[in-house]
Amino acid sequence: MLQPEFVLAFREAAPYINAFRGKTFVVAVSGECLAAGDFPRLAQDLNLLVSLGVRIVLVHGIRPQIDAQLALRGVERRFHANRRITDAQTLACVKAAIGEARHTLEAQLSMGMPNSPMHGAHLRVASGNFVIAKPLGVLDGVDMQYSGQVRRIDASAIASKLEGGELVLLSPIGYSPTGEAFNLTMEELAYHSALSLGAEKLIFMVGSAGLIDRGGHFHGSITCDEARALLEQGLRSDEVATCLPWAIRATEDGVRRAHLVDGNEDGALLVELFTHYGSGTMIVRDELVKLREANIDDIGDLLALIGPLEEQGVLVRRSREHLEMDVDHFTLLEHDGKVFGCVALYPFPDERMGELACLVVAPERRASGFGDKLLEHVEKRCRASGIDTLFVLTTRTAHWFVERGFEEKPPAILPLRKRELYNGQRRSKVLVKPL
Repeated sequence: MLQPEFVLAFREAAPYINAFRGKTFVVAVSGECLAAGDFPRLAQDLNLLVSLGVRIVLVHGIRPQIDAQLALRGVERRFHANRRITDAQTLACVKAAIGEARHTLEAQLSMGMPNSPMHGAHLRVASGNFVIAKPLGVLDGVDMQYSGQVRRIDASAIASKLEGGELVLLSPIGYSPTGEAFNLTMEELAYHSALSLGAEKLIFMVGSAGLIDRGGHFHGSITCDEARALLEQGLRSDEVATCLPWAIRATEDGVRRAHLVDGNEDGALLVELFTHYGSGTMIVRDELVKLREANIDDIGDLLALIGPLEEQGVLVRRSREHLEMDVDHFTLLEHDGKVFGCVALYPFPDERMGELACLVVAPERRASGFGDKLLEHVEKRCRASGIDTLFVLTTRTAHWFVERGFEEKPPAILPLRKRELYNGQRRSKVLVKPL
């Protein structure tokens, strides 16, 4: 039996599949997510991404695993400035934790059980000395010893592995030219990897739905400036508060998108990547919602928006030729490059009036405030061009405009040219708003 939900979901995912093929994603999985035992399901999704042509670099954390090794050996945990002080004993625990974590990850990434998404897959995992590190040195008089920072990522070596269809696994440890090993943080390593490889996305798998501010409000998408302001106010999750500065920094430094995704929620990564509404938080450098003037190449998008409402009789039918002639009057609203709304403005300069027409928002985004953004844009354009009265003709949406300051008036108030074209049989209400 035909499953329309599957068809619609597959069609929605198709543009993303095409866009992501050949792109590099750096996925950072915290040690907490690994300890929770949910990685096998994430491994299936990573395998699926590789099979779709996405180049995956997986960076893992080991904080709880190091703590477990320290407790097992009776070694004291020591921190300074939110960084672990790594002496020789602690470094031995770091190496043991990395060895165990890497073994577990490689095993789970190699699964190919029948009746599973990875059946028949032959994902190859590459790891090695791709990370060159240097010591942190002395901070505030405290010798950090074997705690280090990234000096350089061997991007060309990693790229050659990715080009061969392999998943590259990076552990939070780096090596110096003198042969010493240094304990790194997962967040810094993921940031430098994404930057060095020119990654399309930096994705942090965290233990919550994403960015939730102190007031409990979840943010599905946010700009760097907005994210930084929320970080200063405080967040509910310490893990998110640790990852977010690196996500912001990566986005500002050239990574196109950074994401915070729930590592404990099955399928959250796929929903975040292959649906428009996503599942976690996306951090972008600039505002995702953009308004721009329409052009002849946008006729298809305009028809897709307007057509259903014309079928319902909400809008007057316009032919493609009509739209092509009037396209200069239209403004489009885009969210992350996809068109979700439109509006047209027809000026009547002699009467200092303007007609608002074809204000349409896609059904799935009508609760996003896009209609208000389009109306605000039209009002600004009117004021800038000396128009002091805005009017609209409508049969179904009068209440929406009334709530936004429009008042019903008789057709006689319309400009002469518009009044001559008024369709008395349609009996559209004339709503007017002084600006």
